[in-house]
Amino acid sequence: MKKLLIALCVLCFAIPAKAQIYLQGGLNLANITRTNDGQTEKNNILTSFNAGIMGRWGLSKELDIETGLLFSGHGSRAETYFNGGSNYVKTRFNPYYIQAPLNAVIKIPLVKNANLFFHAGPYIAVGVGGRSRWESRIGPIVSTSSSSIKFSNDDPFTSEQDDAAYDKLKRFDYGLNAGAGIDFEFVILKLNYGLGLARINSTEGNNAGSDKNKYRTISLSVGIPLSR
Repeated sequence: MKKLLIALCVLCFAIPAKAQIYLQGGLNLANITRTNDGQTEKNNILTSFNAGIMGRWGLSKELDIETGLLFSGHGSRAETYFNGGSNYVKTRFNPYYIQAPLNAVIKIPLVKNANLFFHAGPYIAVGVGGRSRWESRIGPIVSTSSSSIKFSNDDPFTSEQDDAAYDKLKRFDYGLNAGAGIDFEFVILKLNYGLGLARINSTEGNNAGSDKNKYRTISLSVGIPLSR
């Protein structure tokens, strides 16, 4: 845990003075894998958001490094029907993370003051909040409940189950980003796909065991440059 926190702090202050800073905000289409081979089968997309500050180091016109901090929502909507579909259990969980990406950026000039870019790289994230909601129907009885998401301090890089419980998520997530966009003079349009690599259910021990319980998130974002 300490190593991940130190890495977050390093990424926060890694942007050099000549960096191109921009504010980012947008839509997250979040889901989580349900099967051992990494499919989101029978889970539905949850709409959430991302917002934060990003910076590019200004290495060259063709190649750059991008990092920053984002407040990002993840999760999923799951529905299970039984007895011919008249009874069901619907679950919606929407955890929030402070996420630090570190991307390599390749820029391709389009026209004056506009570039097409592709980016890819790792990210690490720390869970900070969120809520879970349940709705169930058994015969004529419909019941609902909700609770705040609790995070365990399990180390995602080990196979031991530290502070595990069925009503908790692992506090730390990590994964890979890949995407593309267009950088205009006064606005940045970005599409990103986040491939989570940590099994975030706190009862899941071995991250290499399968691809179940890992985040899959598509982000559509707009950036407003503060400096060039």
